Amino acid sequence: MTTSVVSIVYVNDAPAAARFYGDLFGMSPSFETPGYITFDLGPGAELGLWSGQFEDLSAGVPRTSEVCLAVEGGRPEEITAIFKQWQSKGVTILREPHDAGFGLTFVAADPDGNRIRVAPKG
Repeated sequence: MTTSVVSIVYVNDAPAAARFYGDLFGMSPSFETPGYITFDLGPGAELGLWSGQFEDLSAGVPRTSEVCLAVEGGRPEEITAIFKQWQSKGVTILREPHDAGFGLTFVAADPDGNRIRVAPKG
């Protein structure tokens, strides 16, 4: 049996969220329906964007999980460059780059308030 882990992010508008994540991550969806869109992140891992059951998500509601973009190598200048790129795109930054013990990291939010962390790959 082949399995994979799909991290699901609840969004108000899956196509709009897919455009947001596709632009940030520089990738296209691997599967699309009007309310559910996935991105293939590599062997055994996918990001799913699901709308339809969670209308009117408020960006003000605290989230208890986050999507993490783990940067291979993760040198501070790479993390800083991604931060500046996202900032120039108008992405909401929740916490600017800081050392979190495992390296330089920052936290952003998608339009629905879901957290996106950028960090070095362990």
